[in-house]
Amino acid sequence: MTTITLSPKFQVVIPKEIREGLGLKAGQKMQAVGYEGRIELIPVRKARELRGFLPGLDTTVEREKDRL
Repeated sequence: MTTITLSPKFQVVIPKEIREGLGLKAGQKMQAVGYEGRIELIPVRKARELRGFLPGLDTTVEREKDRL
């Protein structure tokens, strides 16, 4: 775990190893969410970038009889 400092302008720097590990780029949009006493940053990605990000996921869905 890495400690970061909040600047007087309420800015933070995401450490290099985290940026590189997540493939973050300068200028990339992120959503900030307050959750259970912490801040989570979620990278905003285009739908095309998400295609195939869950390999092996079972996409078969049983349909209700009236939805066939």
